[in-house]
Amino acid sequence: MNLRVIEPALDLPPRRAFDVGDVRRMMDVGVIGGDERFELIEGEIVVMSPKSIAHDRLQNALNLALVRVVPEDHYIGNGNTLQLAENTLIEPDLAVLPRSLYAVDQQGFAQPKSGDILLVIEIAVSSLGYDRRAKARLYARHGIREYWVIEANERRTWVHKDSKDGPWTSITECAPGDVLTTPVLPGFSIRLVDL
Repeated sequence: MNLRVIEPALDLPPRRAFDVGDVRRMMDVGVIGGDERFELIEGEIVVMSPKSIAHDRLQNALNLALVRVVPEDHYIGNGNTLQLAENTLIEPDLAVLPRSLYAVDQQGFAQPKSGDILLVIEIAVSSLGYDRRAKARLYARHGIREYWVIEANERRTWVHKDSKDGPWTSITECAPGDVLTTPVLPGFSIRLVDL
């Protein structure tokens, strides 16, 4: 059997690359428990940190605000698992995505195509660097229309726009008192300092 490997970080030996099928089989036989928090990022299983009250409070408040303006044919995904590629499963904190993604095989994962997801929001407590760099590049490559990274404690936000399946061409840093809006959800506006 030929195993795919990922280029290792400096001073580490090669590692085996996984795909969505591998992860599904590990879940089916209990190697990965249903309550484990992880993402599959381009073949690597990345363990996710536990969430804090600061994180959950923002996530819940944003979820309520988004529900008020989401188009009828869309859901607010709250930690939903999304398959971006054969080797990538992500669980964004919040995502505005079409309901049609869930009219598929119930054993699989939602598989958005480029442009399907209107907005992804990641709320960072200990993962700010990861969310701003690795996840930002990943979301841009997969055609996410708009991506926000919110630092949970200070409530600073980085709004990424205009990727066109490549690097983001616009990244704006917003202060907690700034009004956050998005053209993908007309009528939505929020100030994190008010939450």
